[in-house]
Amino acid sequence: MTTLSVSGNTRSILKGAAQRAAHAFSPLRAAVGRLHYLSPLPRRFTGAYGTFEAAMTAARRQPMAGYDHEEIASVSFAKMCQVAPWDYPVLFWMRSLMPTVDGLIDAGGHMGTKYRAFRPLLSLDGSFRWIVYDLAAIVRAGRSLAERDGLTGLSFVDRIEDAGATPLFLGSGLMQYLDMPLSDLLKRLPSLPPHLILNKVALRKGGAVVTLERIGKTHVPYHMRDEATFIDDVTRLGYRLVDRWSIPSLSHVIDTHPELGRSESAGFYFRLD
Repeated sequence: MTTLSVSGNTRSILKGAAQRAAHAFSPLRAAVGRLHYLSPLPRRFTGAYGTFEAAMTAARRQPMAGYDHEEIASVSFAKMCQVAPWDYPVLFWMRSLMPTVDGLIDAGGHMGTKYRAFRPLLSLDGSFRWIVYDLAAIVRAGRSLAERDGLTGLSFVDRIEDAGATPLFLGSGLMQYLDMPLSDLLKRLPSLPPHLILNKVALRKGGAVVTLERIGKTHVPYHMRDEATFIDDVTRLGYRLVDRWSIPSLSHVIDTHPELGRSESAGFYFRLD
């Protein structure tokens, strides 16, 4: 039997050839992506913009823009009330913290979907405060549904200032839809929460990009953040990064801009020192 050995020089040549091929195909990938604009088929992600505001301006050219609509509040609601594989790191840290915290602010918590999903797995007694902060239309729908279902431990605010001081800040699926740095939102609270758990944060290399995500009948700005900038924004407030996990199944390519590459989805636990 003959064993083939590839020298370091040969590997370097092959790597260079692969990189040149990828670079050569990049314009073709871009052209194919732009053709998606002309396709009659629905696209999940469309366009690439430098800011949230620019993306929202583009979204307003569509029949419906943004998430603040009661008619889309129920889109995928039942599915979001189920525990997903990427929820388990969140549950791990929440169970560790439960003996020391008496409540949380669930920012971007929709109609209380994580409360409904996690309640059977966490010891939430009657004194635990689970406060959802979201857009006004989502809050109205969530509050009505919680009253119907008798969920007295679940409350809602559409102004985060009204949540009061809480020891834990949960943002599961918040960051890609937030129109500001996280620090700006946290500083609107009476005091900084000692614990931050953030999940499904959309990240990419080479700078932030905002695209438009199609959710039901509406188009919503979807922020793929630069990770170093994101972490620096949080740690400048005095938080220390304790844990980070990756969620490969939630990585996305912008249909109309595939040359920008795939995003990464990740979760984080920060503690205030």
